[in-house]
Amino acid sequence: MARKISFDLPTTADTPAQDVAPAPSANRVRPLLGLDRPIKQSSALGAISQSLGGISEKVKRAEEIEQKLIEGQVIVELDPALIDNSFVPDRMEATQEQNAAFRELIREHGQNVPILVRPKPSDTERYEVAFGHRRLRAARDLGIKVRAVVRSLTDEQLVIAQGQENSGRTDLTFIERARFAARLEDRKFSREIIMASLNVDKAALSRLISIATRVPAPVIEAIGPAPAFGRVRWQELTDLLEQENNRARAIEMVKSPSFGALDTDKRFETLTAGLREKAARARAETWAANDGTHAAKISRAGKKITLTFDDRVAPQFGDFVRQRLQALYDEFKAGNPPA
Repeated sequence: MARKISFDLPTTADTPAQDVAPAPSANRVRPLLGLDRPIKQSSALGAISQSLGGISEKVKRAEEIEQKLIEGQVIVELDPALIDNSFVPDRMEATQEQNAAFRELIREHGQNVPILVRPKPSDTERYEVAFGHRRLRAARDLGIKVRAVVRSLTDEQLVIAQGQENSGRTDLTFIERARFAARLEDRKFSREIIMASLNVDKAALSRLISIATRVPAPVIEAIGPAPAFGRVRWQELTDLLEQENNRARAIEMVKSPSFGALDTDKRFETLTAGLREKAARARAETWAANDGTHAAKISRAGKKITLTFDDRVAPQFGDFVRQRLQALYDEFKAGNPPA
């Protein structure tokens, strides 16, 4: 007998669903599948363990999710022209080579696993896909019908199904997951729904949304999925962008035709290196006195100039300058009267 799938968040007999506070992370279950297994918490050990998991294990997990979603359901064949993409995109556009390779795989071996769709709320004659976007695209390109399970899903149920299937397969890159989380929050989905969708805890979700919202959208779109780079490198890029004038500079850099001609990972590397190079150029230049003493260092970053004094080289020189700042300022004002 097929196991019943619950899309509801955990509730008690005496508490309405809308009044339930998020369960403690140690006890939270995955509401999409109704599983007893709690959502794993982020940790260094957990990240290492996950990275060591084989591709076959990831595929198996995704197939288990899909199987539970379609158990006991009738599989039908639909015209791909009647199916729209999810209202919250998760994937960035794949390359032509990747699309062609997947299309040929479907052509040669057929579609082994059905996609999941729902009747579109705004148009009962059309459908909306929850997961299986690549299979749907391949069917469109091949001009064949797509095998699908049709289920009535709320918006919350659809994004949980969409997110958990991708989390099970773990083929979304870090920035795709971050952008998906930020888009769900923009659409006013609760943090509990978003955590369930991406199978992450509160801290990990906050990091995802923080990076997706701090990096300008045109920069993310221009870089693309960048599968070789995870949270640490995207955090580095985020920090670089917050240095003076770097956001505007990055937006100009990604508009270059030569930048767009690179593959997605190279685009990430090029932008990060370019911003890092600018930061390096802002490092202090040594100022030498007439007697050869390197008495101070001067650095300029945008419209800011910084003076650094080293007491080991010129003892008390910094204090001397600090005490004369007012006199220096008065002299400056006298020679540069207001216009």
